[in-house]
Amino acid sequence: MNAALKSVAVGTVVGAVALAAAGDAMAAKRVKWKMQNAWSTQVPYAGESGLRLSDKVYSMSGEKFRIKFHEPGALVPALETFDTVSKEAIETAWTSPGYHAGRYPGLAFMTADPFGDRVYADHDQLGFDSFGIGPETSGWFKTPIESLDQMKGLKMRFFGLGGRVLSRIGVSTQLLAGADIYPALERGVIDATEFSLPTIDIGYGFYQIAKNNYFPGWHQQSSVSEFLMNKTKFEGLSEAYQEMIRQAAFSQVIYTHADADSQQFDAMKALQDEHGVTIHRWPDEHLAVFEKAWREVIEEESAKGELFKEFADSYFAEISPGWWCWPPKPPCPICPCPRPCPVPWFTGAVEGNLEDGSNEFIFSSVFASDKFPAYPLVPFPLPMPYHSGPSYLD
Repeated sequence: MNAALKSVAVGTVVGAVALAAAGDAMAAKRVKWKMQNAWSTQVPYAGESGLRLSDKVYSMSGEKFRIKFHEPGALVPALETFDTVSKEAIETAWTSPGYHAGRYPGLAFMTADPFGDRVYADHDQLGFDSFGIGPETSGWFKTPIESLDQMKGLKMRFFGLGGRVLSRIGVSTQLLAGADIYPALERGVIDATEFSLPTIDIGYGFYQIAKNNYFPGWHQQSSVSEFLMNKTKFEGLSEAYQEMIRQAAFSQVIYTHADADSQQFDAMKALQDEHGVTIHRWPDEHLAVFEKAWREVIEEESAKGELFKEFADSYFAEISPGWWCWPPKPPCPICPCPRPCPVPWFTGAVEGNLEDGSNEFIFSSVFASDKFPAYPLVPFPLPMPYHSGPSYLD
């Protein structure tokens, strides 16, 4: 894990401890909350970070504020936390805005900013960014996809607005929680799936059934999930307890991004060498089809509802055109991005990674060296919940 970023994450929590200890708030009453987690504690980054937040808050509060971590399904199914938190049946959930997209499709765009807070407030809820990970894989298939015609009629688990994109090209998509994916693949309920990063996917065992893994993760180049709380319950806490939650959640975003980005190459190599997985790159012509369908989805959904349009307009307004302009224009070998060129940083960072250039599918950039083929950013705005630029450069 990147030591500097880890230090920042730890320092954030230390600062919160000092804040909590500075006043009379440490004498606050004992509080017990229930937290439903969407991911098991055995799931890297996603699950373990929820437990880590719970432990940090407990420690910072002098063991007076306990947020009891519950494994998936222990209190409520992973995809049903929205209503449960709203009704105060539980105080909080460690989850993803995209899991609520069946109710509000625009939530697939976001974590908690800017229109999500308004949506949540209408249901007496509040969400804080809780962990972050980089680009994901975009599909596990039993056979190689030579033509997109093969995907017509395919039953596939897919997340967020990316699922709407694939539906437009004939894929029958559905959203399943992580623990439900492997059994569905095994029984033939679905034919293919996507879920997360290689380090997470390998733990779920998808490679045992589907040996073809596709990149880039055009649908989720960066994923920041949420610590979802009942707003009334949160506002009833002391200011010190509220700040402990804010800082503990923020530290998980930093920690998980640094931790995750450092581990993907070894997992990809293990998938290839130990489990017989073939790693594929979507051809440019296939990505172009996804792009066209994506733009159509945005246009249609924006026409259906003003709220979705607000999400979309805000999202696109935040995208620096240089990060997705295509084709790249001189003098920059990547794009006309106004920010400092990331190539030198990446060139030094990828030494020793896969010889076949598979690392290009994890990082959304170009590697300017003889070792890796030049592969630009996926050239269209992507439907993930935060933004489309490489998060570690922002």
